[in-house]
Amino acid sequence: MMNLTPKQIVAELDRYIIGQTKAKRAVAIALRNRYRRSQLPESVRDEITPKNIIMKGPTGVGKTEIARRLAKIMRAPFIKVEATKYTEVGYVGRDVESMIRDLAETAVHLVKEEQMAEVESKARAFAEQKVIDAIVKARKKNNSDIAENVLKAQIADELHDGKLKNTVIEIELAERMPQMEAMPGMAIDLNLGEMLGSLGSLIPQKKKRRKVSVEEAVALYMEEESERLLDMDAIKAEGIKRAQEDGIIFIDEIDKIANKQGSGGGMDVSREGVQRDILPIVEGCTVMTKYGAIKTDYILFIAAGAFQISSVTDLIPELQGRFPIRVDLESLTYEDFIRIFTEPENAVTRQYAAMLSVENIELTFTPEAIEEMSRIAAMENETGEDIGARRLHTILESLLEDISFNADGNNPQIQVVVDKAYVEEHLAKEISAHNLKKFIL
Repeated sequence: MMNLTPKQIVAELDRYIIGQTKAKRAVAIALRNRYRRSQLPESVRDEITPKNIIMKGPTGVGKTEIARRLAKIMRAPFIKVEATKYTEVGYVGRDVESMIRDLAETAVHLVKEEQMAEVESKARAFAEQKVIDAIVKARKKNNSDIAENVLKAQIADELHDGKLKNTVIEIELAERMPQMEAMPGMAIDLNLGEMLGSLGSLIPQKKKRRKVSVEEAVALYMEEESERLLDMDAIKAEGIKRAQEDGIIFIDEIDKIANKQGSGGGMDVSREGVQRDILPIVEGCTVMTKYGAIKTDYILFIAAGAFQISSVTDLIPELQGRFPIRVDLESLTYEDFIRIFTEPENAVTRQYAAMLSVENIELTFTPEAIEEMSRIAAMENETGEDIGARRLHTILESLLEDISFNADGNNPQIQVVVDKAYVEEHLAKEISAHNLKKFIL
């Protein structure tokens, strides 16, 4: 995990997420506390558990994005789950322990990616040599007079110049041992190759011939060689360690399992049951996965919900106690929308401009157009359902529908400037609908 100060973490989040300073500060401190804990003597370290967080706020204001960006910044194992997908025993759904198994899978995959990056140069050299040998073999059939070393050098030059990437060749790859996926509720998948253990090296591997492009052949050989170079036992052990020490689980829609006081109904039994099933995971327990046992004591849990028809206090007291940090996220304003359109590195306006550039269209927005779109977004959220920044995607899809439909990439480079008049013309329905609502009591 990267060693960043709370200020640095907030600065990184500010690059992608507008506003919500309180939430950013809360998660930044929680992440920094992990580093602080790791520097303590073991006797003290074992006594310190993460301070889990509940984020409360309307949809589309950045709750999920904050957690997702955190995991990317820190290179930590991260999964997002929806509380409504989990049910207590006796009801249809996934068992709550599956979130820990998913986290283990993510952690091992993360470590494996890092290890594959380290052996990439060796794997690429091996893969290119295999491909060169395959092409040499094919060309020698047609022209046996050329010296093999000369032919190899010639093919190597063509390969590195990218002249062969679409050439189709026949290659031979080892067949993978099948893996049996676990049935719902089972903790362990069965990998026949792992079950055979050392016996696997004594059993001849079957080879499978395939016709693929040179580019695909290099990728396939690299993957095969990387797998051979990796120490999977070490990767699994490191994955388990990271899941336990650095893992982040984001539980979305936790308000949907809150048992609102006095609401009655059979569903309340199921909601409370889910909470009680989640409780031991958050409190700290040991869950078996196919990579080994994982202690959940030091996993950071971030829960989120709109809590429009319920409140945090409607959760069972034991679960509330396991989320001591509570943060209210604010609804987005007109000023926020202007900033969201223009400031983040992944601003939606930049995303749409990048997509249309593929079709030779240079798309730009005037400041007045940005202001008008922001005004429409704010009034739509105010008079209708408040869906936060997701409203911006709705507006841009309506605004750019004609351009996106007619663009085919066959025309020379053209410039399209979206100004206030263009916005007013193409979003006339939204504007008139809002004006009508003023007169409806």
